[in-house]
Amino acid sequence: MTDIYATAERLMGMDDQSWARHANPFSVWTRILTPLPLLILAVWSRVWIGHGAWAAVGIVALWVWLNPRLFPAPAHFDSWAARGVLGERLFLRHRATIPAHHRQAARLLTAISALGLLPLAWGLWQLDLGWAIAGALLISGAKTWFVDRMVWIWDDHLRAGGQITDVLTNSHETR
Repeated sequence: MTDIYATAERLMGMDDQSWARHANPFSVWTRILTPLPLLILAVWSRVWIGHGAWAAVGIVALWVWLNPRLFPAPAHFDSWAARGVLGERLFLRHRATIPAHHRQAARLLTAISALGLLPLAWGLWQLDLGWAIAGALLISGAKTWFVDRMVWIWDDHLRAGGQITDVLTNSHETR
């Protein structure tokens, strides 16, 4: 069975530096709030610009890839967003040692997010804004909840004596 988490990380080309930069709250929040509305607009633009909509979709894909690389690493990693990113990195690197209740919640939230693709795709195919927004909200809501679960994983890691160097080997902060 394909590991969706490892596949996504590989496709994004994430390394320690991009993970550290993605921990910047501006990166996290723009990543949560912008891609789906921009994708909806890009696909919808086929009505106005025809096949040129593919270029718009390509720009959205470029934004998704570029986002974790655009912002500097935060000075401190104690914000909700930074802790979520560090927890996700920990989850990806050490999933087998993550408690089962966290792994199960992550799988469930990933499945809910994936289910959101159905109404999103239907809405985009049919040019039905209601379905497209419903799908986007389901995807974004589940992803945000996933990030919150990653915060919990990170906080558990710190309480157990873990350090930031456990997930970001080139980090300048050891908190």
